[in-house]
This record gives sequence, C-alpha cells and structure tokens, in this order.
Amino acid sequence: MSISHHIRNYYEQLVAEEILRQLKDRPLDAEVRRDSEYMADVACVALNRLPPRYIRHEVDMAFYMSPDELISTRDSIEQTVAAAIIFVEQHSRKD
Repeated sequence: MSISHHIRNYYEQLVAEEILRQLKDRPLDAEVRRDSEYMADVACVALNRLPPRYIRHEVDMAFYMSPDELISTRDSIEQTVAAAIIFVEQHSRKD
C-alpha cells in the first residue's frame, strides 16, 4: 500500500490557483501565460519557499486553522507567488 495516493501538500492547489490569478493581470504575452513549463517553475519556486503542510483531505485544514491563520496563509501564498514569478522571470533563459 502506498501512502502517496492519500496525502498531499496543502499549498499545492492554493499556489496553482494564485499563480493563475496573478498571471491574468500581468503584462505577459498570452503564450507565456499558457506555458505549463513556466507555471511549473513558478509553482516549484513558491512551494519550496513555503513550509510543507501535508493533509489527507481539504477539510482537515478547515478545522485545524483559525480564521486568522487562514488569512495569514492566503497572504503568505500571495506574497510568495509574486516573489516566485519575479524570480523565474529574472532567471529564465532567453534562447
């Protein structure tokens, strides 16, 4: 039995949603916004800057965190994704 099918990092989905939210408002060309490699790079940078929080079910975190912690977590994700976008843009290869 593999536990990898039963657990995940709480931040993964939230980071993915935040990347899409922030990129829709950025002056990037449409091709870059749809580039899954670019978005994966941003996600990896952001996730590596956030502490891991493993869960089995989304509802686990809803009961575990206070409303203030939820707000703080969302703020942290927003700031971390913004920094990750800048990092990837500054460190991407210009072929």
